[in-house]
Amino acid sequence: QAQLVESGGGLVQAGGSLRLSCAASGLTFSRNHMGWFRQAPGKEREFVAAISSLSSVRYADSVKGRFTISRDNAKSTVFLQMSSLKPEDTAVYYCAATTAWNLIVAASYDYWGQGTQVTVSS
Repeated sequence: QAQLVESGGGLVQAGGSLRLSCAASGLTFSRNHMGWFRQAPGKEREFVAAISSLSSVRYADSVKGRFTISRDNAKSTVFLQMSSLKPEDTAVYYCAATTAWNLIVAASYDYWGQGTQVTVSS
């Protein structure tokens, strides 16, 4: 059974950085496209970034230039490096895996982690 486990969240001041990790097991990681989504209180889950099995990347406009997604197939892990964080980045961040190609749509993803909280103070 596939399992995704996020780590690296926490409390950071505005302008700071965090690196999220998501370790995958129970699936053929190299064949899966990986995504990061986030959900703030009272808001819908939204797309943040995705990386395909071929390592092509996509970003939400709100994080472009500040966040970087990467993957290490040897370690079955996907990363999200977040810099220049803003209070509006505060949310629970989820990683997800899919073999479908519509990477910005949450419904395309087959497996989800339980999330890690990121809080950015002003």
